[in-house]
Amino acid sequence: MAHSLSAKKRVRQNVKRRALNRVRKSQVKRQIKDFGEALSSGGVEAASEQYRLVVKKLDKTAGTSTMHKRTAARKKSRLARHLNSLRGKGG
Repeated sequence: MAHSLSAKKRVRQNVKRRALNRVRKSQVKRQIKDFGEALSSGGVEAASEQYRLVVKKLDKTAGTSTMHKRTAARKKSRLARHLNSLRGKGG
């Protein structure tokens, strides 16, 4: 257990930040899942719209300390490959 005031404050901050990070990560996972469902349904228009939403959510999350910028870039790249394969452009 923390003894100093600063250590106690750090514990409180960590609890808040962990909760916020979990929310952000679960939102990203939900968007990616929606994108996967749109891909499996075969609709290029719907998949493109879902991809746009996933990219937006990833960029917002990468702008915080929740996710590294390169992690978000890697996820976007992999999702774009799936979308391009649906469109028929190599892949």
